[in-house]
Amino acid sequence: MKAASQQLPRTGRNPYDKLLDHVGPGYQPETSESVMMKHSPRALTRRQLLLASLAGAAGAFLGPLACAKRIEGPCGLTPPQTEGPFYPIDDQLDEDSDLTFVSGRAGRAEGRLIYVRGQLRDSQCRPIPGARVEIWQASAKGRYNHPYDRENPVPLDPNFQGWGEALSDKDGRYLFKTVHPGQYPAGPGWIRPSHIHFKVLQGELELLTTQMYFAGDEYLERDRIFLGVPVAERERVIVRPEEPGTGLPPDAVIYRFDLAIG
Repeated sequence: MKAASQQLPRTGRNPYDKLLDHVGPGYQPETSESVMMKHSPRALTRRQLLLASLAGAAGAFLGPLACAKRIEGPCGLTPPQTEGPFYPIDDQLDEDSDLTFVSGRAGRAEGRLIYVRGQLRDSQCRPIPGARVEIWQASAKGRYNHPYDRENPVPLDPNFQGWGEALSDKDGRYLFKTVHPGQYPAGPGWIRPSHIHFKVLQGELELLTTQMYFAGDEYLERDRIFLGVPVAERERVIVRPEEPGTGLPPDAVIYRFDLAIG
């Protein structure tokens, strides 16, 4: 997360204009190399340990749903996408991989409960252990807990964490518990489909920034950011629900989002 002392520029612009900056005329999807060149290492301020309760859950869910240590066949790289304007700038009390509860509050986040799990792999399909995976997203009703989204008329969900992190295990696996993100207007004639932002770091090196989308979203095929992904690579950032298996709440949906990093 960015340093809490960072000041927001006073531009007077609509907060969604910052999103349009990323898809203006001549917009080209970023490559893995350009992402690594653009983002310089920054100091890490958050704790690295997950809460014990979620760590236990990760072991339970990743066990029966484990990814193989090595995937046979070609390992197509995950296409990078823009970070967008809503990456958190302030540290928060909860910095774990369960976004559905906020420490000190009794309620649960609104919305459909989902689990997102996957495996980090390199270009040779070898697992990447010990990497930090960050996600951030809108609430179930389509609101970010971010200063740039202050003019959004949708109320904040006080029980939704909005951002979280997990460490990949020895087989490169990670797990998040969250809610299905809402769609929201991003500009004239533009509704962003439901999506979750991902950032992967190893130490202080940023390896990948991308976004994950849900199959069947009515706004997906019109989304300017999604359409910036090369056609042949779009399926790599779309997820579909999987069989829940054992050990999951009956109302939960699980998605698998593997990330291959060059």
